[in-house]
Amino acid sequence: MKKFFLVLASLLLSATVYAKAGDALKYLPVQDGGRIKPYDSFSREMLEIVYGKTTYEGRAATEIVMTWMLSPQAWQDKRIFEVRNHEVLEAMKLPKDQRYFSGEELFGNERFALLRQELQGKRESKEKLNPYFQALQRLENQFFVFQEIAAGRMLKLVPPKEGNSWVAVADLEPAQQEKFLAMTKAFVNHIGAVAKGENSSQTAVDLDNAVKGFEESARSVNPGLYEHSGKISAEVHYNSFHPFRWAYIFYFLAFIVLLLVWTLSKESLMKIAWVFLAIGFVLNTYGFGVRMYIMDRAPVSNMYETVVWVSWGVVLFAAVLEIIYKFRLILVAGTLVSAFGLVIADFAPAVLDPTLQPLEPVLRSNYWLTIHVMTITISYAAFFLAFGLGDIGLIYYLRGEEKHHEKIKAVVMGIYRSMQIGVAFLAPGIILGGIWADYSWGRFWGWDPKETWALIALLGYLAVLHARYAGMIKHFGMVVTAIITFSLVIMAWYGVNFVLGAGLHSYGFGAGGVEYVSAFVAAHILMVIYVSMVRAGKRKG
Repeated sequence: MKKFFLVLASLLLSATVYAKAGDALKYLPVQDGGRIKPYDSFSREMLEIVYGKTTYEGRAATEIVMTWMLSPQAWQDKRIFEVRNHEVLEAMKLPKDQRYFSGEELFGNERFALLRQELQGKRESKEKLNPYFQALQRLENQFFVFQEIAAGRMLKLVPPKEGNSWVAVADLEPAQQEKFLAMTKAFVNHIGAVAKGENSSQTAVDLDNAVKGFEESARSVNPGLYEHSGKISAEVHYNSFHPFRWAYIFYFLAFIVLLLVWTLSKESLMKIAWVFLAIGFVLNTYGFGVRMYIMDRAPVSNMYETVVWVSWGVVLFAAVLEIIYKFRLILVAGTLVSAFGLVIADFAPAVLDPTLQPLEPVLRSNYWLTIHVMTITISYAAFFLAFGLGDIGLIYYLRGEEKHHEKIKAVVMGIYRSMQIGVAFLAPGIILGGIWADYSWGRFWGWDPKETWALIALLGYLAVLHARYAGMIKHFGMVVTAIITFSLVIMAWYGVNFVLGAGLHSYGFGAGGVEYVSAFVAAHILMVIYVSMVRAGKRKG
């Protein structure tokens, strides 16, 4: 399978490297965050930290971040620093209806130093930071990133003669400094020609040549540390192609077609739905393949990757169950849930970090990462599919239980099978996690919050399945428990990492999105209560 991914990646990459003149700067190797990445990724990540987006007023991050270093004074009055937290804005006496601020407005503010001291005190106490202090920490990070880039200390472009730490622009040797100056001169000439609307084809070629000249000079220092061209090209391609974005577009198209099949009984459209679904699934798989090639590991090391992996699993399970039962409703739920997951991953980069990051030391075992993390998170896909089917079941109960009895019966069968699949993966996933824990931490089980909530989720679904088998839960009970029980998965998957933030699984911790996830859960609980009341009222009538 891995060979398949590598072949597929190489075929696409061969057509994308240096797609147009002036693109060579994107492929410039940079050491950052414990790995070698293209300047394209570095600039996107830095602009995302400071501005909250990967472009600024339609201009690429590769251009913006370079100008921070070449002409930082030109950005002094530009509102490029994003602040969303109203408490931070109030503490700094800044307008709450404003989202972007200049460096002078923020870091020249006399209250900024006081807030940094407050944040430092909180960090020294080793308490979990609440959203206010998390926002302060991000503001401090924005300040640090811009200052370090402007000073030439953050952009590390040349490998060392000895060791592994690359040399920053500010510390370049004369030979490399001369090549870098030639590159920046070509860069300024090119963006100047583009800004003036002049013919920039020659300046683009000059920039490419200058970048190649700098790369040759940098490579000559230590050729062994500079050979990353294949993965650099793959990452630039990944950044520009957005495979997961295209995947959810095709999933959503499949959902639209399936909706027509479902509501209008247009069976002739099923082939089109399957084609859209297959294209989306291939793109989803391809995205995983490229990430695996770049990072040499299974792409399930953080919350973003697990969300994308779960979305992939939902489609897989939905397709298998649809082939077996041909209910149509299973694919409707699967495509909608998968598209929803990928959209959340794409539009919430501040919460779900999509960047490619090296593994935490405890995770540096591809064997255990693959079999434990991928097993336990794929179970969430089956439970997520059951959840989506539960929503469809509620709709049918509102439209009339007797009238849509057959449809409800099909929904319940899909829920039951999905839960069985989920349990079949979650149980061994927990056991494998215990084996890995013994390998990494010297104990099989320690009631760590992550372990505990995974067990609670498993017991919750086992209770539902046993109750169904014993006849204690009927059709409506299965629809309701499919929705309610998924809250246990949300807690094990998201809550432990982003709400509790405690335990040995600290490598998965994050921040943000609590209000949205809480609203999502609350809305579904209220929906269950509402449908239950409507159903009870109809039965009395």
